[in-house]
Amino acid sequence: MTQVPTAGPLVGIRVVEVGSIGPGPHAAMILADLGADVLRIERERTVDLGVYPKENDTTLRGRTRLQVDLRDITQREHVLDLVDRADVLIEGFRPGVAEKLGIGPNICLGRNPALVYGRMTGWGQTGPFAHSAGHDINYLSVTGILDAIGPADGGPIIPLNLVGDFGGGSMFLVVGVLAALAERQRSGRGQVIDSAMTDGASVLAHMMWNMRAHGTWQEGRGHNFADGSHPFYDTYRCADGKYVAVGALEPPFFAQLLFGLELEPQLAAEQWNRELWPILRELFAGAFASRSRDEWAEAFAGTDACVTPVLSFDEARLHPQLMARHVIGTIAGIDQPMPAPRFSRTPPAVPPSPLNAHAPIADALARWGAPVKSFV
Repeated sequence: MTQVPTAGPLVGIRVVEVGSIGPGPHAAMILADLGADVLRIERERTVDLGVYPKENDTTLRGRTRLQVDLRDITQREHVLDLVDRADVLIEGFRPGVAEKLGIGPNICLGRNPALVYGRMTGWGQTGPFAHSAGHDINYLSVTGILDAIGPADGGPIIPLNLVGDFGGGSMFLVVGVLAALAERQRSGRGQVIDSAMTDGASVLAHMMWNMRAHGTWQEGRGHNFADGSHPFYDTYRCADGKYVAVGALEPPFFAQLLFGLELEPQLAAEQWNRELWPILRELFAGAFASRSRDEWAEAFAGTDACVTPVLSFDEARLHPQLMARHVIGTIAGIDQPMPAPRFSRTPPAVPPSPLNAHAPIADALARWGAPVKSFV
């Protein structure tokens, strides 16, 4: 069984994805969402993190899955025949493993000099930790990011696995692949992309490093911009136990926040008086505690006070803004985010659901124009 995208800006781009977990499949999903023809190479036994049934892994949507034993010479040659015709290869092994399996960059680019070879790891291909195990939380812990997230009187809070795996990982791998494809238009040559979650996550924290350089960042939690230290940039508990998010940074927005909470407008002049922040926080907390979350959402709707309800995933899918843009769709009965961003001329199609059955590798070889001898 095969799935060939027919719409999107990357139609015609061929990708070999060597099966991995986390950011690798996410990056391949994005490329497939945007129209690339992705063939995913899987081992007979794949890693199971136990967080969801493997047969319902929606991050595997939109591509053809092939079961291959790379230790078998014949099957490896089949994969290399695909590499010969690919634009991109993505792998997420520890450094040196792909080389041991016979699909390292020297072999692949030797056969296909125009190939963009994307390597996705946590630590990167070099450095003293390069061969060490780790997960999102470990990569964030050494970048300074994890230490900065959380309340002043508590420990670090894990930002799900959004900042390391996906923000610093898959998204930077996709950026690297697309940049290399663009450069190839000039040079005709491929190259190797060394995408590390520690590198990407650190770039995501660039503003914090900039603030640190200018003396406006304090070490520790709960003392800096966007970490909950500002009473007008925080969350507040409402009468029903649910929360609202407040982001009234600019003075006009802050003034509208005061108006909506029925607080004295003179407080607007004290917005950046840190000595009064405990008083402002107390006033805001008391006001928000007087009504339910949805009552406050309705009261602030249509204003620039930057007050919004904190929604669960179940609630988010029904938010009018997300519904109007069809941000969360349903594929084969499973709710999931739709492709992003939006394109004016080449919009992607709705991705097909992941196929649980593996396609014959012969079909994939034929589809990409490999010679018959490759699978006889």
